[in-house]
Amino acid sequence: MYLVKNVKLFDPQPMGKVDILVTNDRVAAVGNDLHPQIPGLTVIDGTGKTAVPGFIDQHVHVTGGGGEGGFNSRTPELMLSTVIKAGVTTLVGLLGTDSYTKSVENVLAKTKEFNADGITAYCLTGAYVYPPVTVTGSVSKDIVYIKEILGCKLAISDHRCSRPTKEELIRLASDIRMAALISGKPGILHIHLGGCGRQLEDIIEIVEEAYLPIKHFRPTHLDCNPKAALRFMELGGWADFTAEPSKTDELYDVMQKAGIEHLTVSSDSNGSIPVWNEARDQVVAVKVGGMDPLYEIIRNLVVDFNVPMETAIQLITSNVAKALELYPEKGTVRPGSHADMVLLDENLHIDTVMAMGKLMMKDKQLLAKGAFEEVPIA
Repeated sequence: MYLVKNVKLFDPQPMGKVDILVTNDRVAAVGNDLHPQIPGLTVIDGTGKTAVPGFIDQHVHVTGGGGEGGFNSRTPELMLSTVIKAGVTTLVGLLGTDSYTKSVENVLAKTKEFNADGITAYCLTGAYVYPPVTVTGSVSKDIVYIKEILGCKLAISDHRCSRPTKEELIRLASDIRMAALISGKPGILHIHLGGCGRQLEDIIEIVEEAYLPIKHFRPTHLDCNPKAALRFMELGGWADFTAEPSKTDELYDVMQKAGIEHLTVSSDSNGSIPVWNEARDQVVAVKVGGMDPLYEIIRNLVVDFNVPMETAIQLITSNVAKALELYPEKGTVRPGSHADMVLLDENLHIDTVMAMGKLMMKDKQLLAKGAFEEVPIA
């Protein structure tokens, strides 16, 4: 049990200086001058700090991505300490291009590991390929029967994808929708959008022809196609940008044109960033995506572009929670919500992280790590 005293809170709306009482895994109270008489209560001095909801990262290669450059180009698994230092308290794991040497079962097991470690983790079935790879042999059964699975991933308009047709997209999204209705889950078709072919045209036609609600289609990497993002958001769809701090100005431009109501940001952490030769037919190097950019781009918006904190922070908190239908348990700091919280220092850098009421990092010192992060090999 914790009492955070005298902290400036954005829940994500500005609440001024308050005290925040956490009991077990929930926020119990938010108010002024709280003095609960609870044995064993730990008081955290929030003076000079800013509290925001724990960050939600909906595109994470928890078992690593890559593989386009051969077996030695497979990127490593995500470590718990990396997640905590990035301020992430909820994530969604998924596969990348490689669904041959890595599987949905691997992703599911890693997801369960993160939950056991104290953060909140979900995952997606599928990968780049069509028909999707699954655990049960069925996308809909994966969603209905496996609690961690919220939807399915698929790649379109990419030279590495399976080129699914419009009819195949309708069939897949219809199966996902039915599974969502039965299971009470959001039922998302998380779409890796490449830079070739029809891009979002098939998806937009499906929505305009009233085959399926737009809420089931979740294109990502739209930082590479802001025009498509604007059109999709105009139709009421969620547009997801990959966090690239060097592209903060592009994200800011979309925010100015379309607002933030249907905009989210994710990290693509531990995914590969292939470097192609001039002919783009061979990978010459592979870089690894990190999770730190998730908040870095938000801080850039606040510090360099004068975007109010209560606006910018929604892109990785309440907006993502609403898109995943986890709000208000996630994405906010208010009585009854999960006790997921990040304290920022006076320079708006990540200082303290709490996940499900468990203190994971305090004063920039890690308090929790994965089971084998520092275990020597015997």
